[in-house]
Order: sequence, then structure tokens, then C-alpha cells
Amino acid sequence: MTFEDLTAILLTWDLVEPGTSYGTPSFKVRGKLLTRLKEDGDSLLIKSVPPEERAMLVEASPDLYYFTDHYRDYPMVLIRLSHADPDVVTALLMRTYRNLLPKKHRQTIDSTGAG
Repeated sequence: MTFEDLTAILLTWDLVEPGTSYGTPSFKVRGKLLTRLKEDGDSLLIKSVPPEERAMLVEASPDLYYFTDHYRDYPMVLIRLSHADPDVVTALLMRTYRNLLPKKHRQTIDSTGAG
């Protein structure tokens, strides 16, 4: 998966807008960060991943998932887009996306399963 592939997907989701965060490309929902590309141009920040789940992901697929000391105390994981399946990335991002949506939009997602 490439960042261009991700862009094509995320821009079809309601209220998602491209932006920047820490000088790198990002996507936001109503001004709040959904995800951002790390400085290496390949790693994507995935929010809303509890430490227990992150540990399991990193242990199961260390070539795909990792985190840095900076994210150690936060519910986040990094995923290497060049190794990622688009369905996995979008499923992980959907959790954060849903939490950023206004309640009326969230109900639409819950009933249709679409972005």
C-alpha cells in the first residue's frame, strides 16, 4: 500500500480532510488528527490502539507494526505502508475515524459499515 492509495481511500470518507501534522502529510476529521505519515515516508500512525493490542500486533508482525519510545505511553502503533494490506489499514483507521465523528455521522457508519 502507498500513501497515494491511502489518500484515495480516506478522501471518500465523510468529513476527512488532508492536512499536515508535524510537517508531514496527515488526515483530519473536523480539525482533529485521524492519522499522519511519519518522516520516513512509509510509516503511518494508527491511533486508538491500546498497549496490550499493540504489543500483540508488534510481536505477531514486527515487519509490519512497531512503535518508538515517543509513543510508548500512548495508545498508538506505527504501521509500515509498504508491507500493509489496505483492508487492514482501513480497519485500524476506522476505529479512530468513528471516534472523531459527530454522533449523527457515527450512527450512519454503525448502520452501513461505510465511511
